[in-house]
Amino acid sequence: MEYSVEILWNNCLKVIQDNVPENAFRTWFTPIRPLSYENNVLTIQVPSQFFFEYLEDKYVDLLRMTLFREIGNNTVLNYRVLVENTTNTMVNYQGEIKSFGVDRITPKEANKAPSPFRKSMPQNFDSQLNPKYTFDNFFEGESNKLARTAGLSVAQNPGKTAFNPFFFHGHSGVGKTHLCHAIGITIKELYPEKRVLYISAHLFKVQFADAGRFNTINDFINFYQGIDVLIIDDIHELAGIEKTQNTLFHIFNHLHQNSKQLILTSDKAPSELNGVEERLLTRFRWGLTTKLESPDKKLRLNILKNKVLHDGLSIPDDVLEYIAEHVTDNARDLEGVVVSLIAHSVIYNREIDMEIARRVIGQTIRKIESKKMSITDIEELVCSHFNIKSGLIHTASRKREIVQARQVAMYLAKQYTDMSFSQIGILIGKKNHATVLHACKTVKNQLEVDKGFRHDVEQIESKLKF
Repeated sequence: MEYSVEILWNNCLKVIQDNVPENAFRTWFTPIRPLSYENNVLTIQVPSQFFFEYLEDKYVDLLRMTLFREIGNNTVLNYRVLVENTTNTMVNYQGEIKSFGVDRITPKEANKAPSPFRKSMPQNFDSQLNPKYTFDNFFEGESNKLARTAGLSVAQNPGKTAFNPFFFHGHSGVGKTHLCHAIGITIKELYPEKRVLYISAHLFKVQFADAGRFNTINDFINFYQGIDVLIIDDIHELAGIEKTQNTLFHIFNHLHQNSKQLILTSDKAPSELNGVEERLLTRFRWGLTTKLESPDKKLRLNILKNKVLHDGLSIPDDVLEYIAEHVTDNARDLEGVVVSLIAHSVIYNREIDMEIARRVIGQTIRKIESKKMSITDIEELVCSHFNIKSGLIHTASRKREIVQARQVAMYLAKQYTDMSFSQIGILIGKKNHATVLHACKTVKNQLEVDKGFRHDVEQIESKLKF
């Protein structure tokens, strides 16, 4: 008897619910949507890259056991991941091969990322812009004044200002993505006939890889050369990927020569981007390069007041003042604190006051500070502790001591930074996310059984914390 994918997945959920706490089940399994079951491949949709990585890290054994029990021993799990939670852009990933103990079984189209270049471009094609990110709620402060002003100028005259390309950079949460969408949305309002496309560098490289596998490179290039305003977010994710950079170089040249607007963001200035070809970096500097700094107190307070007003919340002014004073890094942390305050208020059934604010912010600041460590800092401490040259962990060496140092560095990077498995892999040895995931699991397992190894890692951690 054949069952629908919904019935199969609901049967799996009953088993999973019996094996995890209720709050964990609601958080990590209720949002999953079953999409299809074909050729022994079960495809499920998850909300984000982080969601996918968390499931693979924490619940892969439970998922494997459940699928084998309810569907069959040769079942393969395929994730469909929303690349940006505010759009319908998707990327597919399979569950870890070793975890499922079977060969990869993939339908012809199973691992393809969305490829708009595979069809003729419609007049109303999806620009992948989020309408909630506008200039109206991108508040101006000293930290972003130049970038915001230049962004407005670009939006009013795309391709016709000296700001082409427009390259802005800054650390996570300072508003780079918000500004990208605000510019794109304004251009669409002023010039509805223009083809505006927002895309993450991650999705760009996945699409290019798919185009190579399916022999559609020319279609890929033709599609992007037909864009009027190309916005690529997080361009640093192309570091070390030469073929993708080479294709971007030709697309960049074509668009720029034809007065099409290019907008690029990164976590670093062009001069600090390691692993990106110099000829690309030179072009990135052709227009305007500017940095988005962390918001000052006045801007932080403005952001908080707007969120409270927009969401219809009730938070006293002295609490907002306290948050703005103590949460200083970026706007994303500010919003996270507000969400935590609301959660505490609901759970403990009490009004938000300074006592709750101090408790929440004390926890939040410790968490934020623990995530500020850089990959370079971690690499140096790990290599120093194990007495090896730092550059060796970036090589393909399989010597035991080098492999161990590389795995420890990956494990600590996951613990002490907010980077994804994919980002860590690119920066440490140009590895893929599966390699980093395997490294983290190996280290965790060894920590449980090897006291000497555990002592080594604890010593490194003690240096990271001070």
